[in-house]
Amino acid sequence: MGILEKIAEIEKEISRTQKNKATEYHLGLLKAKLAKYRAQLLEPSKSAGAKGEGFDVMKSGDARVALIGFPSVGKSTFLSLMTSTASEAASYEFTTLTCIPGVIEYKGANIQLLDLPGIIEGAAQGKGRGRQVIAVARTADVVIMMLDATKGDVQRVLLEKELESVGIRLNRTKPNIYFKPKKGGGLSYNSTVPLTHCSEKLVQLILHEYKIFNAEVLFREDSTPDEFIDVIVGNRVYMPCLYVYNKVDQISIEEVDRLARRPHSVVISCGMKLNLDYLLETLWEYLALICIYTKKRGERPDFNDAIIMRRGASVEHVCHRIHRTLASQFKYALVWGTSTKYSPQRVGLTHIMEHEDVIQIVKK
Repeated sequence: MGILEKIAEIEKEISRTQKNKATEYHLGLLKAKLAKYRAQLLEPSKSAGAKGEGFDVMKSGDARVALIGFPSVGKSTFLSLMTSTASEAASYEFTTLTCIPGVIEYKGANIQLLDLPGIIEGAAQGKGRGRQVIAVARTADVVIMMLDATKGDVQRVLLEKELESVGIRLNRTKPNIYFKPKKGGGLSYNSTVPLTHCSEKLVQLILHEYKIFNAEVLFREDSTPDEFIDVIVGNRVYMPCLYVYNKVDQISIEEVDRLARRPHSVVISCGMKLNLDYLLETLWEYLALICIYTKKRGERPDFNDAIIMRRGASVEHVCHRIHRTLASQFKYALVWGTSTKYSPQRVGLTHIMEHEDVIQIVKK
């Protein structure tokens, strides 16, 4: 029996098992087996096949955004509208067969946008180049999931399931669980909060499935068995996702209103160029980028050339971005902007910068 058949069998077993107190250990064990088989499925085969054309694109710019969606939802049209790259768009499925990069220039930042081929159901198992598409998506900072507004919620559910099965967790944070395998001493299990989903017996069963018998486990939040399995496996990617509903010009205004009010959702129309500016604003928020301007002594700030950093960057990060030796020669910095109590404020290397701050660095 192949891995795919085993996975299908376990999924059937999970769907027909009732969820109650008596079956939670059984379900926990099945989920652990499922995660194990899926991990095996993602490992590349040992036998080297014919060397194909490369798929991934070199990372460039300040951030990377991947466009994921079913065939013919408007990904290539969106890329052509947003960037100066022309991606072939036609009314038949699978027009795009490889990864096409483009660059969005917004607020002084260069955001790399990747137009990926359409995903079909069963992509996680390798159907229709699905594995390569999903592997590229794992390297992105934000995923834009393009959905056809005329198709309801079917596409969203299927795509979430595909990404979930390859270890991409959308709009979720890493579970606050401390886990450390040890050489001996058995299982030490503790929790700082009352747990409603997991128990010591269930944790032990799941760890035994992974052949781990000595470990330290500390739950700092009420997590589910699935989240605990994610922590054990350790190769999960947690990333923000923006659900973009295209073709809203073909549905009723009530339906548009319903879709627009959903969390992490934006409605657009590539054909009529509707709401694209709002999508860019939302994307900027999700990427958590900030602009920082530099100033020379006795001169006005240079507002044409911004330094693009991630939110939460300190003065030290800015020094490293300007030149790698600057931090070692750093004496103090003067900062104007919202991150200071008064302008200009004299700060050290640990000061956290905010969007559109101006900095002047004084060397020793």
